[in-house]
Amino acid sequence: MALPVELAQTIIDPKAYSQRELVDEAFRQIRATAPLDKAELDGFEPFWVVTRHADIKDIERQPDIFHNGDKSTFLTNIEGNARVQMLTGGEPNLIRSLVSVDGKEHKDLRGIVFPHITPRAIKPLEEQIRAIAREFVDHMLSFDGQCDFAADVAFLYPLRVIMTVLGVPQEDEPFMLKLTQELFNNADPELNRARAELSPEDMLKSLWETTMELENYFAAVTKKFRENPTSHINSLIANAKIDGEYLNHRQMMGYYIIAATAGHDTTSNTTAGAMWALAEKPEMLARMKADPSLINAFVEESIRWEVPVKHFMRSAVADCEIGGQQIKAGDWLMLSYQSANRDESVWADPFEFRIDRESNPQIAFGYGVHVCLGQHLARMEMRILWEELFKRLESVELAGKGERTISNFVCGPKHVPIRFTAN
Repeated sequence: MALPVELAQTIIDPKAYSQRELVDEAFRQIRATAPLDKAELDGFEPFWVVTRHADIKDIERQPDIFHNGDKSTFLTNIEGNARVQMLTGGEPNLIRSLVSVDGKEHKDLRGIVFPHITPRAIKPLEEQIRAIAREFVDHMLSFDGQCDFAADVAFLYPLRVIMTVLGVPQEDEPFMLKLTQELFNNADPELNRARAELSPEDMLKSLWETTMELENYFAAVTKKFRENPTSHINSLIANAKIDGEYLNHRQMMGYYIIAATAGHDTTSNTTAGAMWALAEKPEMLARMKADPSLINAFVEESIRWEVPVKHFMRSAVADCEIGGQQIKAGDWLMLSYQSANRDESVWADPFEFRIDRESNPQIAFGYGVHVCLGQHLARMEMRILWEELFKRLESVELAGKGERTISNFVCGPKHVPIRFTAN
């Protein structure tokens, strides 16, 4: 038995993710009737759809059986996969980054930055990030009671934080924001490179052009930091060696790109989604103003709620059993973090935004050896922003209809119009 075609088409449709309720309902039906089953769609290699929290954790804790890099790490059709391999000389991913490599290579690459972004290592950044947060709170309040929180604050604050950590000059931030949006929102006419509806072939051409533009930028970064090393993350990447050799071109460029793009876009989406939820439930603001210790729960729930990375793909290299299903070597699997973070067996009221949960084992950052490298920095910068904003914000409500990006991979709110009062 394969998944009903209509459900399978909904959960891969970029436009469906711009109306989150559609996707949530499709996954709810799949979890209830076929929580681990195959999707068989024209133009795509058949793939398992993994929707339950426990099954995704089971897969992610077995990286030797379920590989990231043998096939595309995000859903693509057969034709698109062939084009990518033509562009990369046979590799299944346009960018060779931490999320698309396995085994020793992944361990070695992760080890370059990991010691520098543990909770203890980033603790000294707190005051610097707090100063940035205050700057953006001032910026928001300068709009005199009404703004688009996504475009005016959420896209910009995490960008400033990660660019500061990476060592990217402030004047380059608009360039990095533009290319990040082009990379992750290629299906969205408002945000993609052409600012138009694109055919699949033009989408890939656009992605390649954006990738090349990023690579040209980071080639200059490499030269700069090899001549004058610093403690910034980009300098660590530029000067890193594995087995005595500098990273090869694709490893280095992939590292730069994922750190610069995923390092702010996911946090931006979560921050915008948190404000959207707050504007719909303004009583939460009064609770957190009265008890700021609730802000940590607010951050964790916003991560679960928004799930900025909707899926990653894995491929099995050996026969095994997951969730009662026999997975064969060579099978391709779609891990839906969107679905796993709505799993009724894990959360009471999973379709409600709640800051009073006794536990919140969200897996929006992934799990196991591939868990998000920047998760602690993301939590810190969101916590600090809300701490600074809630000191000054008195009330907030939606001032219009919010909008979400059109994407089935990394996405979230692109417009969150709010009306607010401040002290």
